[in-house]
Amino acid sequence: MRVDVLALQRFYASPLGAVARRAARRRLAALWPQADGLDVLGLGYPTPYLDRFRAQARRVVAMMPQEQGAEPWPPDGRTLTVLGEDARLPFMDAIFDRVLLVHALEETNTVHTLLREVWRVMAPEGRLVVIAANRWSLWAQSGATPFGHGRPYSRLQLASILADNLFEPVASARALYAPPSNWSPFVRAAEAFERIGEVVWPALGGIVLMEAVKRLYANTARGEGRILLAKAPDVRR
Repeated sequence: MRVDVLALQRFYASPLGAVARRAARRRLAALWPQADGLDVLGLGYPTPYLDRFRAQARRVVAMMPQEQGAEPWPPDGRTLTVLGEDARLPFMDAIFDRVLLVHALEETNTVHTLLREVWRVMAPEGRLVVIAANRWSLWAQSGATPFGHGRPYSRLQLASILADNLFEPVASARALYAPPSNWSPFVRAAEAFERIGEVVWPALGGIVLMEAVKRLYANTARGEGRILLAKAPDVRR
């Protein structure tokens, strides 16, 4: 069962949710520093991360699954939110240059179908970023946040599932090293946790971000199942 949209709203309105949003946004900015003139789609519950693209992109759309529910977004102006199904995205073929998945792969019952639909609506050489709970993190073990629900992924699991669905993983990053606790001292020290965690225990970030490129044909040159990924540069914003 998916996390309800109201629970997602409450989480991101909380101090801990703000910590998660800042950590993921910083890494996303490193992967996608600009989106000038591009068409951007967010799937799952992407709205905490889409605002930065509105001033640059030609079009930004958020699609939320029926089982989760949807919220009107943005709060000002024309609503850009669509309610739909993972198994059939309500868009034409090959129209989005960038697709962002947040709280999407972990909770869908049709992972491969969803990714094939994402592939269908992406333009040739379009780019995808998945933000998912990191299997090895405390966040994936705690039911106190949305990242503790559904199926978390390791970096290699995420790369493999994307490659199996005609995406070529090209970069990855981890973020969110503060404990999944609303205790005020932890929340206030979130930036310190982030700086220290990236150096001391880099594999234990609460989320993993992975960028992949749409390919028209399966990649048969991976060899022994190994997928090489570049580390995203660190951008502090």
